[in-house]
Amino acid sequence: MKHLFAYGCLIAGLSSQALAAGSGSDAAKQDHEILRKAATDFLTQLSATQPGDAHITVGQIDNRLNLAACDAPTPFLPPGGKTSGKISVGVRCSVPVNWVVYIQASVQVNGEYYVAARPLSQGQIIGTADLNKIKGEISNLPPGIIHNPDQAIGKALQLSIAAGTPIRLDSLKSPAVIQQGQSVRIISNGPGFQVATDAQSLSNAAEGQIARAKTSSGQTVSGIAKAGGVIEINY
Repeated sequence: MKHLFAYGCLIAGLSSQALAAGSGSDAAKQDHEILRKAATDFLTQLSATQPGDAHITVGQIDNRLNLAACDAPTPFLPPGGKTSGKISVGVRCSVPVNWVVYIQASVQVNGEYYVAARPLSQGQIIGTADLNKIKGEISNLPPGIIHNPDQAIGKALQLSIAAGTPIRLDSLKSPAVIQQGQSVRIISNGPGFQVATDAQSLSNAAEGQIARAKTSSGQTVSGIAKAGGVIEINY
């Protein structure tokens, strides 16, 4: 993880109490570099949970801005704030006086992600040959881009995509192991017994999802879809 300081702009929102406290010639003034370090450390911690190598720049604070010294400046992201790209980081003070400043920052994340190696069709099951690994900036890519091929291999595409398109988690789904109208085997498990019967599926279901089926006697049952056309019911 890398970070560095750079010049930038300040976006500040201050309470009148903070401005008054900061204008007194005898009042202790807040060191701006402490605020910038708090913002940088905060962004570094956030970036550590994300894949890739983050390069963080935090803007300078206008040296004409006098803030009352804060016992414990607390950095935060504004509601709905991004964690990468060009962002604003808030730093809040509550003791001994209330003020909030917003500092411009940039978080550039470089890492690996996967794109379609060829045009892929809706419903297609993804295999190793369908993926290309790319190394580059991922800060401005849409959310949910896959960073590990295991996230996609064996999954079905929910829409067709062109070659070179980044693969997103929300474009994938587990393939159906039970198809509507398919002949299935119902296996009922309980304390000390197991009963199996044939039925016809009433719905599609991926492995682990709830599937419905109708038995030869006309009874409708629900259970967990398993590979091989099995619906398991546990009592």
